[in-house]
Order: sequence, then C-alpha cells, then structure tokens
Amino acid sequence: MDFRAQFQRDVVIDMYGYRRRGHNEGDEPAFTQPKLYEAIRKRKSVREGYLEHLLRLSEITRPEADAIESETKARLEREFDSSRATELEPRHDPLGTHWQGYTGGRDADTPEIETAVADAKLRELLAAQSVVPNGFHPHPKIASLLETRGRMARGEQPLDWGAGEALALASLSVQGVRLRLSGQDAQRGTFSHRHAVLHDVENGRAWMPLANLELGQAPIEIRNSPLSETGVLGFDYGYSLDCPEGLTIWEAQFGDFNNVAQVIIDQFLVSAEEKWKRLSGLVLLLPHGFEGQGPEHSSARLERFLMLCADDNIQVVNLTTPAQLFHCLRRQALRKLRKPLIVMSPKSLLRHPRAVSALEDFSGGTFQRILPDAWKQPGERSRARVERVLACSGKLYYELEEQREKLGREDVAILRIEQLYPLQDARIAAALAPYAAATPVVWVQEEPENMGAWRYFHARLGNTIALTHPFRGIMRPAAASPATGSHAAHKLEQQEILQKAFGALA
Repeated sequence: MDFRAQFQRDVVIDMYGYRRRGHNEGDEPAFTQPKLYEAIRKRKSVREGYLEHLLRLSEITRPEADAIESETKARLEREFDSSRATELEPRHDPLGTHWQGYTGGRDADTPEIETAVADAKLRELLAAQSVVPNGFHPHPKIASLLETRGRMARGEQPLDWGAGEALALASLSVQGVRLRLSGQDAQRGTFSHRHAVLHDVENGRAWMPLANLELGQAPIEIRNSPLSETGVLGFDYGYSLDCPEGLTIWEAQFGDFNNVAQVIIDQFLVSAEEKWKRLSGLVLLLPHGFEGQGPEHSSARLERFLMLCADDNIQVVNLTTPAQLFHCLRRQALRKLRKPLIVMSPKSLLRHPRAVSALEDFSGGTFQRILPDAWKQPGERSRARVERVLACSGKLYYELEEQREKLGREDVAILRIEQLYPLQDARIAAALAPYAAATPVVWVQEEPENMGAWRYFHARLGNTIALTHPFRGIMRPAAASPATGSHAAHKLEQQEILQKAFGALA
C-alpha cells in the first residue's frame, strides 16, 4: 500500500473512532466497536447537562431544580388521571366555520347552476380590459391585443381563448368571488395569450385591468411563481382550504411539469376528502396537446389523473371552446360543490381560427359535458346516414373536423367528451341516442395506447357502449415516451391517426 492510500485509510479510521488491529502493509483492517457509542453512553442526559450549566451560572439551586421537577411530574400525573376519568368525544368538524354551506360527495347530487352573464355586462367587462390609464405606454403588440379585445366587446369578431378566460375571471370578481391565479409566467401566459398584467415600456409601471373593473369588486391576484411545482402547488392547495368562497388556480408552464408535484396530487388533492373529509376547489391548468414539441412538452399525463379518479373525488376536463372554459370556471366557483378541477388546457387552440365563441355563447347556455356533432345544424342531414361516431376530447377535434370536411364524409359524426370525469353513463347514452343501434363508436386520441383516456374508457365501458354500440379506439402505439422528439415524425404519426379515423374499420 502506498503512502497516500495508507494515509487515507488511517484518516477514515480515526474519523469514525475505530481501533485497527494489524498494521502490516496490505492487511485489511479489522474493526471493533466504534468509540462513538462509548462516548454517547458516558454523556449526561440533556436535563442533567443543562442543569449543571445553570448551577455553574448560579441561576438556580439544586433544591429549586428538584422542586420544579417534582411539581411538574405531579401536575402531569393529575392531568393524566383526569383524562382517563372523563369520556371525551372528538369534536372535529371539517365543514364548520367558513366551510359551512359547501359540500363534497357525489357530483350527481349537486344541481347544475346558471353560469351565463347578461350580454351588456359581458361587453362592459371586456371593454374595460381593452383600455389603459392615461399616460400608460403599452408595448405595440399589447396595444394590438387591446384593440382586438375592443372589437370583441363590440361584437365585431368572435372571442378567442384568452378573452373567454378573462371574461370568466372578470365576471366572478365583480360578483364578489375572490380570485388567485399563480403559475410559471402566469401574468403573461406561457403562450402569450393572457397578458393579465401589463407593463409600461417607458417606466416599467404595472397595470392589471382585471383588478380595475369597478368599485367593490373582490380582490384578484395573479402571481408569477418559481419553477418549484411541489412548493407552489402545495401552497395553493393550502390556500384553497382556507378560501372555499374563492377561486384558486395553479397553472403549469407545460402540463408535463405537474409530475414534479405528484406528491401533492396523490397525498392531498385526490384523496383528502376520503381520508380527512377536507374539501378543496383548487383548479389546475395544465397545457396539454401534441404539437410536435417533444416528450417533455406534450402530455399533462391525462392517464394518471384518470387512474386516480374514484368516488367523484376530482373533475377532469379537456375543453374545446372559449365559452366552455368560461362556463366551466364559473361553475367551479359558483356551485357549492368543492372538488379539485383538472383542466387539460390547450396550446394551439389559444389562436386557432376555429376555436372561438360568439358573445351569445357566454350570455346564454351553460357548461356541457358532451358537445354534440357540430358539422351542420340539426335537421340539415339525416342522422340515420351516420355510419360511424368518433369520440374525442381537446384539440384533436379540430383536426378531425377539418379531415372530415376535406373528405366530405357526412357518414361520420364527431362527439366531444369535454368532461371525462365524472361522466355518468346516462349522459353517454343520451349523446348516442340520435344514432342507430349498432353504429360503431371509435375513441380517437393523440396519446399512445398506454396513455391518454383510452384505457380508462375501455376498462369502464368494455367493447360496447349504451348496450348496442360497438366500441374501439385509434391512437399511437404504446410507448415509453409520451411523444417523439422529431417534428417530422410527429406530423406523420398525426396524419396516420386521422387516416385511420376515417378509414375502414377492422
């Protein structure tokens, strides 16, 4: 053994207090009991050591210390005897105090509510978000956005996703609902669709239109959070426990990032009602959708949330229109049911020319868990001609719709499953009622076969829906990675899904 190795071995041995037997070069050291444990056994207790310290300082005398010890032990014994002599009943009421009036339990037991807002009020709220104070200098691109919001308020063009979300938050705030939205770049929005907080390009002054709508509106805060998902989601979950009357939202920069906060989701979000009778109305906005951006920026792991679904513990949605988002967020805040809401929010739909809603969609109607076929108005073609029903959710709907128009396939209907859970069988049956018995229903998804909603639906529904409709699925093959890293490969895979959706069924 060279000098360096000998020295390192001796340092390690001495560091841990071992005695070594045998000093011959090349011998493996034999160790006996560490000196550390011997030193611990000889050390006085914390009480004795501290008492000696006080005695040296003349802060206390030994008789005084003994009297304190005797008195403390006697008091503890009295309290212990008292606790054993009295029958105590637990008085924990998780739905007491500020939680009174809110409920958990079954989704079907909670009636739907009116979520529409008067047309004039919507125009007023949207117009208020299209102006800035005198002397405020927005970036030219922001000025263009504000002009667009103004045209939407005047009814000159339909509303996009950002406007639908802004109207939901604005209408709730003026109704007295406290709002909190935090996330990674939440003020601007990761994909620049929100711009809820504006900055003067000359002096950096901030302006939040949503917080300056009218006197007496409820507080609203929109915070940029760090890339520390566990901590931030844990904080917002805790916030939602103390603010049941408000709407608390956490947004991931990409939905994939929620996996860093999985412990909060598993231990609290999806199970707290079952374990502790604690309710939460926390909303998770998780950008989701296969856009060719690679495996870390495509999937919010929809399958994981669906796997955790049971006993109406959470709500999982994948929406396709701004109006649906508007009604969904308002329903979340205004219903007395408090369940976490998981939103597979879009990326490409934020500016998709078809993903728009007219102002009357906000002033009328309500949230729809399943959207019916919308290629043509009811009555313009015979439902009896439909030979196949495609069921899907999220952005894939618009690709299927464009493919159907391109092929002229009037024999194919497309249903959008906007709320994947809870979803009662009766609602599925009602959506399929217009179509002839034995018409095949095909679930189409972007995700691989072992991901997305396919296995969830297939396990629940089997090979037949509503007793008479054969059920099958079309998706990418099972894979370990959520998505390919090649944009070219992504486009080929996406096109293959569309071709299979309208091709011959095996």
